[in-house]
Amino acid sequence: MDKRLAKRHKRQVERAKEKIKVSEPDLRTHEQIEAARAASRPDSNRGNNQKVAAAGQSFRRNVGTGSAAKTDA
Repeated sequence: MDKRLAKRHKRQVERAKEKIKVSEPDLRTHEQIEAARAASRPDSNRGNNQKVAAAGQSFRRNVGTGSAAKTDA
C-alpha cells in the first residue's frame, strides 16, 4: 500500500514540476527601473485629493433630500 502511494506521489510531483513556469529575469538597469517606477506613479500636481474631497462633500449635502416625500402617506 505504501509503495503504491509513493509511486502516485512521485508521478504527481513530476507533473507539477512540468507545469511550473519560470519567469524571465529583468534585464533593465537600475536607472531604467527607477524611471519606470517614477513614470507609473500618480501625478501629485494634479490635485486629485481636492476633487475627491469635493465629491464627498456634495454627496453629504444630498443625503437628506429624499425622505420628505415618504412622510406624506
